[in-house]
Amino acid sequence: MRAHLLAARLAGHIATSREKSLRRYRLFAARDPRALIGLEPEGEWPVPALIALMAQQCGVSADPATVSGPDTIDPDRTIDALDAFAARLRSAAERRIPVLLGTGHPGRLLDFYASLASALSSAGCTVLTPAEGRRIDITTRFGVRPCSLGYVRGVALVREAGVRHVAGAPGAPGAHTHSPLPVRTVLADAIAAGGPLPELVIGDHGWVCAAGQLGIEAIGPADTDDPALFVGQAEGQVSVAVPVDDAVRSVHYRPLTRYVLNRARLSQ
Repeated sequence: MRAHLLAARLAGHIATSREKSLRRYRLFAARDPRALIGLEPEGEWPVPALIALMAQQCGVSADPATVSGPDTIDPDRTIDALDAFAARLRSAAERRIPVLLGTGHPGRLLDFYASLASALSSAGCTVLTPAEGRRIDITTRFGVRPCSLGYVRGVALVREAGVRHVAGAPGAPGAHTHSPLPVRTVLADAIAAGGPLPELVIGDHGWVCAAGQLGIEAIGPADTDDPALFVGQAEGQVSVAVPVDDAVRSVHYRPLTRYVLNRARLSQ
């Protein structure tokens, strides 16, 4: 696994730049919603504290004077986090709890989550799919982006209004987003319908942070420019944040899927 992480640039020197990560740290320190993605930090997190945290949990450079070049992820930290991630999957399967899976990276991570959804369903967990088709207006720096919530193979995602995805055609089945609104919409719909609510949320970006902030156990991968998940983990709102580049080709996540399912004893 360590060799694959380095060869695929899921860890080691990754495509995410130090400049991009530092820009997101500054936004997070300023409590910008674009970087908080649903988290409401309890403590103060100035940029130096964020750099120290990310160095500890991801393996990025701890030197504030390092301001350019590729960011780094320690593959051993990734493997440790994958083991913890697998342990939470195993616990969910043993308890047969309802789970929710959602992604803001459908073009890269959909297959990863869909495999987990299938394995957990086979183990007796209910994979929840509330609020399908519900409209969600996501605010971006370019204005409001009208979207609808959908599910592909048990995984929630958002689709931009007016953009049709044809089964079997190339391209992502949904839109990239960091927004916490999708998971909030899903949970509100589940409550209105009388439940059940998920006892575990598996995803990325706002799916993890917003669910964790609401007291639901949440786990998922996170890149070095996603400090919210690691702050959430440090403060106890997020159970497991796996440091990994979240934007490489989807095929490179297949060994991670096999690894966590094997570790969770959920291989199909």
